[in-house]
Amino acid sequence: MLPIRRGDALGMIFAWAVPSLFLNLAWEIAQLPLYTIPSAQNTRQIAYAVAHCTAGDVAIAVVSFLITAIALRGANWPASYPWRGGAIAIFSGVLYTAYAEWYNVYQAGYWAYSSSMPLVFGIGLSPLLQWILIPAVTVLIVRNWARTRQTAN
Repeated sequence: MLPIRRGDALGMIFAWAVPSLFLNLAWEIAQLPLYTIPSAQNTRQIAYAVAHCTAGDVAIAVVSFLITAIALRGANWPASYPWRGGAIAIFSGVLYTAYAEWYNVYQAGYWAYSSSMPLVFGIGLSPLLQWILIPAVTVLIVRNWARTRQTAN
């Protein structure tokens, strides 16, 4: 495991959150045609919905990072244990997303799937893929950043 100081843990969380923000924002915009959002009737409301969902995605990403850091006993897991940590982060993100999609679509009715959304056991495929692919890419980004930073010190 690469050494990491206590104060660097916040840096690792930030390093995880920043690419998560941009990757999830791009994903949310790209998957808009797969959803129907009853409360979003104009461009401003759609932009708010995208921003709201992206903020939620970043929160999920940070919580999945923290769950993984606790499980692996260190915030430097993207550099030290990328495969094991990536699997934990992906699993926790997919698990929460499956629940949140079910709740928001079938219970609360905050959004619905358009007819073009492929479903897996009633859950949209796009958000499930989002929480498989984006954490995997984020692990690569943060791992590279942490190793570059380590060699610079």
